[in-house]
Amino acid sequence: MVFHVTFQNPFDQLSVKELLEDKLLIPRKIRHFLRIKKHLLINGETVHWQTLVKKGDMISLTFDEETYPQKSLPFGHPKLVEVIYEDDHLIIVNKPEGMKTHGNHPNEIALLNHVSAHTQAPCYVVHRLDKETSGLVLFAKNPFILPILNRLLEDKHIKRSYWALVEGVASKQVTYREPIGRHRHDRRKRVVDKKKGQKAITHIQRLKTFGSLSLVNCQLETGRTHQIRVHLSHHGHPILGDPLYQDKDNQSRLMLHAHRLELTHPLTRENISVSAKSPTFEQELSKISSKIETR
Repeated sequence: MVFHVTFQNPFDQLSVKELLEDKLLIPRKIRHFLRIKKHLLINGETVHWQTLVKKGDMISLTFDEETYPQKSLPFGHPKLVEVIYEDDHLIIVNKPEGMKTHGNHPNEIALLNHVSAHTQAPCYVVHRLDKETSGLVLFAKNPFILPILNRLLEDKHIKRSYWALVEGVASKQVTYREPIGRHRHDRRKRVVDKKKGQKAITHIQRLKTFGSLSLVNCQLETGRTHQIRVHLSHHGHPILGDPLYQDKDNQSRLMLHAHRLELTHPLTRENISVSAKSPTFEQELSKISSKIETR
């Protein structure tokens, strides 16, 4: 696998070493390959590692099989991918409910495989959604951009917002901060665990009520497994259709949808703000609204 990355330097003046190490997060071994193979060009010319790079300079990087060995990944079906945003470095797609973000074994076909079929090259998961959840998922299109996007996620510079339909009348605005850990007896589930759990922060805003139900907007500050589902259930507002955290399952799907994703592109500095709807989420919401109105 050989691929090229070309972009204008978005950072203030810094050395080549600082650019590669501190800003682009390129590992030492790969920086070594770039140097000895002369696979780094600034404005079309080879440079020393202490050369100063100015804002707006054209950066060209070449990565080969020795730098990044080919990732083995079976392709899925590109027609199953709903692309919301795509450029040379990343792709954001709208995942349907009932589809895994990535497989649990090498030959399992999931959204990652379908996205890779669309791009005709192996892609990389930046964050995931539960199988039952629909909505926006971000993928890296090459191994160079992956750690940069991972750092943005860790530093909370990627904002993710969800719609959830829950039991009860939720608070107008509240933040849940209970730590989340594994369930002692059910490996599929997570629970609030104030002693051993990991930090978890979810911001909740009530958007609308439907009788004894509430439509809420949830914004993640951390990304624990089942975080929104556990926090809402713990506070007496389980999500409708949740097979793990709601006692009665009378919905055709989990009523949780990742509807908005926002970030600043790490290379172009473009502000990316995208949204997506789910037909099945909208249909279920419409049915519930109609039932309330006809009572």
